[in-house]
Amino acid sequence: MMKYYPSVLIKTVLGNITVKLFSKKAPITVTNFLHYVDNHLLDGSSIFRIVNDNNASQAEDANAAINVVQAGLPPEHPKLLPGIAHETTKDTGILHLDGTISMARFEPGSADGSFFFCIKDQPELNFGGKRYDDGLGFAAFGQIIQGRDVLEQIFQKAENQEYLENEISITSITRC
Repeated sequence: MMKYYPSVLIKTVLGNITVKLFSKKAPITVTNFLHYVDNHLLDGSSIFRIVNDNNASQAEDANAAINVVQAGLPPEHPKLLPGIAHETTKDTGILHLDGTISMARFEPGSADGSFFFCIKDQPELNFGGKRYDDGLGFAAFGQIIQGRDVLEQIFQKAENQEYLENEISITSITRC
């Protein structure tokens, strides 16, 4: 039986981040994430994308602009497993607040081994938000409990680039 609030330690070259996972509220998403963790599929991955107000890709729709740090396995990576069923914030009650961890996706049911952290509150990522036309939002599943300062340091590395030329290495992600 899974603990309601398992935690993981994300070790990066810039410092560590500890995240509490809400397995009771988002069981499908947490189970998927822990499968990647327990099988060491995210070890050696990276923080590869930082979306912020300076990115050109956000200029298209200022109403849906977001600030996030994306990590894990990028699209088309050979270690990616099949996508999982989408758990909306309407269903889970976990909102995209500052320090929330959530699954990246394209279509509903396509979330796999890529995740992101919210920088400040990001309501456009919740159910009914405007980030995607389907309005389903993203599947939030946990919260940073230690290392928010490390996340801020990572976020500042973006400058004007969205996809980092020098990705930030994730040494390992383990349960703690």
